[in-house]
Amino acid sequence: MATLDLCKLGTAVHPVFGSRAVRFIAYLGLCAAYLQGGLVKLTDFPGAIAEMTHFGLSPAPLFAVAVIVLELGASVLILTGRLRWLGALGLAGFTLLATGLALRFWELPAGQERFMAANSFFEHLGLIGGFLLVAWLDLQEKRTWRTGSLH
Repeated sequence: MATLDLCKLGTAVHPVFGSRAVRFIAYLGLCAAYLQGGLVKLTDFPGAIAEMTHFGLSPAPLFAVAVIVLELGASVLILTGRLRWLGALGLAGFTLLATGLALRFWELPAGQERFMAANSFFEHLGLIGGFLLVAWLDLQEKRTWRTGSLH
């Protein structure tokens, strides 16, 4: 009986949660930090260079430009649906590299700073998983569309 009720609930909420608008909001939520980060770096390029220098990336201006292009460009791909899978894989890879570079919590002494860095590290792993799921779903949809298959 409970399974039947859950099926009815799923059917009832599908028009809302299965809508293009909700899906766009979900993509926007996933990309929000990258849009914000890219725009802040773009409007404060000296700050972007300082950030790259802080993390030991050289030449810092080249890395700053690359990060801005990746954060904004991949976000646009995801939001527009054009090569969404590529944008999602780009942000997943970038997030993995940036997380490993900036959030090495295991190197910090026990305490609040280590705790916060560990939390951020694992939250970023969640973002990576979300982007991998977006890429997988986009590729599945394209395969289904091309083959006309429902599976």
